[in-house]
Order: sequence, then C-alpha cells, then structure tokens
Amino acid sequence: MIKKISFSKPLKGEITIPADKSVSHRAVMFSALAQGKSIIRNFSSGADCHSTLNLFKQLGIQTEFLDKKTLWIEGGTLTGSNSALYCGNSGTTMRLVSSILAGQSFSSVLTGDTSLSKRPMQRIIEPLTLMGAKITSLEEHAPLTIKGSLLHGIEYNSPIASAQVKSAVLLAGLNAEGYTAFNEPYPSRDHTERLLKYLGANIEGTRIYPSKLFAKDIDIVGDISSAAFFIVAGLIVKGSDFVIKNVGINPTRTGILDIIKRMNGEVNVFNKRELSGEICADIQIKYTEALKGCIIEGADIPRLIDELPVIAVLASQAEGETIIKNANDLRNKEADRISCLVNELRKIGVNIEEREDGFVVRKSELKGNAGLECYNDHRLAMSFYVAGLICKNEIAINGFEWTKISFPEFEELMISLYN
Repeated sequence: MIKKISFSKPLKGEITIPADKSVSHRAVMFSALAQGKSIIRNFSSGADCHSTLNLFKQLGIQTEFLDKKTLWIEGGTLTGSNSALYCGNSGTTMRLVSSILAGQSFSSVLTGDTSLSKRPMQRIIEPLTLMGAKITSLEEHAPLTIKGSLLHGIEYNSPIASAQVKSAVLLAGLNAEGYTAFNEPYPSRDHTERLLKYLGANIEGTRIYPSKLFAKDIDIVGDISSAAFFIVAGLIVKGSDFVIKNVGINPTRTGILDIIKRMNGEVNVFNKRELSGEICADIQIKYTEALKGCIIEGADIPRLIDELPVIAVLASQAEGETIIKNANDLRNKEADRISCLVNELRKIGVNIEEREDGFVVRKSELKGNAGLECYNDHRLAMSFYVAGLICKNEIAINGFEWTKISFPEFEELMISLYN
C-alpha cells in the first residue's frame, strides 16, 4: 500500500491516544497466569497485542471481548498445544512468553513472521538457560523449541538495558526456586514490575520471589510511543496547538518529553492521575519555532528507544546538531532502523549522518518529492508520515499498511487534527 502525504494545515483539537501496547501485552499474559477473572479495559487494537491474545487462547485460556476494547480473561493453568505458537511480528510476545513457557510441564514451539525470525533471541535464551530452561533455537533466532522444566532463581547482570530481557527473567522467577534478581546498566521501562506488584507478586524493585498472581481489573493507559508521532507533528507543523488525552507518563517511558524540554519544545503535561499502577496525564502541544539540537545518549536511550526515528524528524527542524549515540540496538528492531532511517530521510532532504551506534541530524529544509520505503517497519512508516507533513512537495510511503501492527488508528487520528 502506497500512502501519499503532503504539506499539512495546523493541527488543532483534541484526541485520545490508543492503549499502551507494552501494558496490553502484559495485561493479557499476567491475567492468564492469575487466579480468577480479570476485566481489561482499553485493550490495544494493534496486531502485535492480538498475537499475544491469540497465543494464550491456544494455551487454553478463556477470553471474550465484552466490547471493542474491553476484554474478559479467566486465568488458570496453561495447557500445551499440539501446534506451533505463532507470535506474528511481536518480539515482546516471543521473548516474554518464552520465559512463561520455560517453567511449564509441557513443551512448546514458538514461531513468528519473516521479520521476527531475524530478530535476536540469545539475549533471553542465555539468562533463562542459566535458570534451568531448556530452549533450542535456529542459530539464536526463531523458531524456539522450549521444553518445560524446573527453574531456579539467579541474580543476572545484563550487559544491556532491556525491558524485554528484564521481563523474561522476572517472569521466569515467578515459578523458580529461590529469589531472582535482575541488574542492568540503566533503568529500562518498568511496566512488568508495576503490573506484577498490582496483581500481588512478591516483588521488590527488580528482585522477585516465587509468587501467585490474583486477578484484578486492569485499566490501560494511552501509549506514549504512539503519542510521540503526534507530539513531534505538533511541534514542527506551523500554527499547531492541540491536546492528547490519557497518555501514559511512566517515568521509564518519558524520555521523549525530557528530550523535547532540552530542545526547547513547548509541551505542557497536566491532569496527572494513576490507573492500575501506571501514571497518565493529558498533554498540550504547541508549534515551537525555536527548537535547538541536543545530545541523546547513555541513560536516555532505554527511555526513548522506540521514539528515536520520529525524534530524527524533530531534529531536522532544530538549530545546530542533534547527536544520537549508544543506540546500537536500533539495528536489531523490525529493520536496521539506523541505516534505513538515514537512507530514506536523505531522500527528502534531511541532513543526517549515519554512525555505528546512532546518527547526527542537522537543521534541514525538507523538499519531499520522493518515494520512501518503510522496510516492513511500522515506526519508520509513521515517522515518514510526520516528515511528510512539513515537506514542500508530496512524498509517497511504500508499505504503509505496516502501521496496523501497532497503531491502526494512526492516520484517522492525524487527519482529525488537520481537517
């Protein structure tokens, strides 16, 4: 599917951002493990989260949609499947479910689409194996064959800051003998810790003890990674002024707001409140002419890794240089996001330089008049859409249907702000 984008009118009005995908994944997984019946409200419509839901149905968990976004789940004992468990395009599904299945009494096979089958799995295989898991892979990639076994706790020092690796270790620790602890070089997003604690797990920071989970209703906040595309659009489309409601502002996820503050962007966070262990708020965004470049590195990276492609678009409108480094893991996403991002943004006039662990962006005039490839990557597709809103000439994005992986409502919401 080719999507054509041209220069936008100012973005005005108010939107409510869809559900946080990270929390939606975990809400299904943890409710499936919990004793009792849970109601999950504002469940994500993204294909990735439905991959998680369908997988747990295959494992014998009873679920039903009460309406389009409200999900009922009865937790209990998982049962093995004679068929492979398909994770679609979702790395979160494969990595976290692997840890859950490692401690079961049956064997399983996890598969994914072509893109997921290229993504690294050794990062979770290594710590789970240290805990006693029996996992075989195809040269450290999917498919994964997991033979359920007795697990024991470990204290794991991770070489990378990764919420998925951390979550895998902590989830395995639910059924492991003794305590399990996870240490990482920088704090990564902590949705797993918050939701496990909310459901009754014996967890202190990133140290967990064998625990039973108990069903509770879960209200899911809006996804700040999805909001990021609108936040950047509002900052760079002249005359824009609008509000995004119900955005999750978990401190481990608000790196983009901190960077925008460094870049002199005009964003106002208000009406803060708590939902099911997560913090959310409403955010007002205004066009900002005097954006300035900054350095994004180190502890910044785990808090905004998914937002870096659209931050590159923002940086193209900031005075001076914006330097992104220590972001090597961008090369292990749905695509090599560093190389692909640099190649495509150059086509429309962005002054961007590739580095081994990131990139450098300088203020640019976006000319457009080009066709862009999204490389089957939903975040690249949406970032290019935002860039198209300020290009002098029309651009065309090939493969735009990949936005449905995470954000089917994306274009509809964006159009509502400039119509």
